[in-house]
Order: sequence, then C-alpha cells, then structure tokens
Amino acid sequence: MAQEIARFIAGFKKFQQQYFDSEERCFELLRREQNPKVLLIGCSDSRVDPAILTGCAPGELFVVRNVANLVPPCEDDSHFHGVSAALEYAVCHLEVEHIIILGHSGCGGINALMHGIPKGRPGNFIGKWVQIAHKGRQRVLEELAEKEPEKQNRACEQAAILISLENLLTFPWITGRVRDGKLLLHGWYFDIQDGQLYSYAPERAAFEPLG
Repeated sequence: MAQEIARFIAGFKKFQQQYFDSEERCFELLRREQNPKVLLIGCSDSRVDPAILTGCAPGELFVVRNVANLVPPCEDDSHFHGVSAALEYAVCHLEVEHIIILGHSGCGGINALMHGIPKGRPGNFIGKWVQIAHKGRQRVLEELAEKEPEKQNRACEQAAILISLENLLTFPWITGRVRDGKLLLHGWYFDIQDGQLYSYAPERAAFEPLG
C-alpha cells in the first residue's frame, strides 16, 4: 500500500476516535440530517482546505470546490451544471444563511486565465471553465498593464471573487433570499504568503483583513 494512502487510513482512524467515540451525540444528530448555515465555494487547490482554514467540524459547512472557486451565471438549459445544482440544494433545500466565495493567492486556475495553459498540457476543460472570469482578466490588463505578472494575478484572483458574487445574483432564488434579508453573501481572499484572510468591503471597494 502506498505510504500516502496508509497515512490517510491512519488519519481516518483518528477521525473515528475524535468524532464517533468522543462526540457520539454530535454524529447521532448528523446521521439523521445536516443543517449547515453556511455554503462555502472554494478552490480545489490542495493548500486551501475550507474546514481547516475556518476550524469547522463535520456538519458546519456545505462546501463546493472547483478550479478557481468560480460560480457560473444561471443557465437553464440541458447541460450539466454541478455548481448550480449544489447552489440550489444549499439555498432552496438546506436554506443556508450565508454564502462565502473563498479565493486565494497563487491560484493556478487564475494563472491559466491570465497567461494561458502551459504548452504540452491539455486545457480543454480548464481553459473554458476559467473564462467565467474573463471580464476580470480584461479589466486587469487594461488597468494594470504595466504591473508585474504577480500583481496582475492577485488583482484577477480578487476580481474573480467579485464576478462570482455577481453571478450568484443571477439565480432568482438567491436574489429573492438576499432581498428578503435571509441570505448574506461574502467574498473572502486567503493570502498564502502572509497567512492572512481578507474580506471584501463593498462600501470601500476593497479587500480588508479579517480579525
């Protein structure tokens, strides 16, 4: 057995001991239903685990992860829409009270959007997917044309969060709950370099440190 898989199995045994043995009442409730108050849409990046970053236990977060933590606009057609289906379940069935878009620095998906897929690597799905944030790329290239790639990428990573927040409001059942004060939307940005978490403040049009 590969060393990595053996370590995961050992980790699962610790999980059993921590939650099924010492927190048996907690999982007695979770066996019957889940009742998270928060939907978090994060990146698939292995360095940015939402539960670890937020210190959440099982049952506290409903999580969707994809390349570059993107939310597509609402499209009612015959295609397969995994993110939209998860949104519908979390908002319409679980009735979450918060949706967090969690972006991060050093995002490979945004780098692919800004600079293209490296030669020799397939990009049939990634290249098309990250086009959801193409408006952010255009704006960055117009406003920060003279800046180094690292600053352009960071600006686009944050712009993509705002685009996803805008796209959330193209879903009528999200817009309705936001309008009624039953759902709040948040844009968060995790800087891997300095270990800081930032939140978007609409009134100042800026990402500001949390805590």
